[in-house]
Amino acid sequence: MLQAAHSSTPGTIRQVARDELPPDTAALARWLVGRLVVRDLPDGRITGRIVETEAYLPGDAACHAFRGITPRNRSLFLPAGHAYVYRAYGTSWMLNVSGGPPGVGAGVLIRALQPQEGIPLMRQARGGVPERDLARGPGRLAAALAVDRSLDGIDLTAPGPLWLADDGVPPGEVGISVRIGITKDVDRKLRFYRRVCRFVSGPGRLNS
Repeated sequence: MLQAAHSSTPGTIRQVARDELPPDTAALARWLVGRLVVRDLPDGRITGRIVETEAYLPGDAACHAFRGITPRNRSLFLPAGHAYVYRAYGTSWMLNVSGGPPGVGAGVLIRALQPQEGIPLMRQARGGVPERDLARGPGRLAAALAVDRSLDGIDLTAPGPLWLADDGVPPGEVGISVRIGITKDVDRKLRFYRRVCRFVSGPGRLNS
């Protein structure tokens, strides 16, 4: 059942509207924990609950927008709620949500999902790995959802093959830590995750 109203009751799923997104990028990263990513494919729908995010802010040396707009990062400068998809280390796609007003480069990396719907499709894409590892980490997540550069720049708050949703389920207790796998601005606490969740990635010392 798909609802158009902003309010959700548990068990119903509705697309998130842009005016619901917090205007602050760090606040958006925290707010996204507990929401859903929905991927509609010809073979069916995949849904995962966001359990881990990282914020990348204006003026942040670890943010891809730090040195200004380029053909690769231009989606980061779109209004909040658009997909920014890039390839890391030449091997893995990464799914991000733009997190600022138009022209301000900022975003949220979706680091991990808890699978909800379409688990057989995720297993096909990920080679039959255990459910816990289907989307635990940003590269695995993108592979499980068949996310690639073709989805870069799409509006995640509009109808389409990839969108953000809410089903009214409380996010649970949210933890905060430093970000993972970066070499600049390493001490900023801009990673948000669901506590006591086996689907979260990263070392145990950051997940308490």
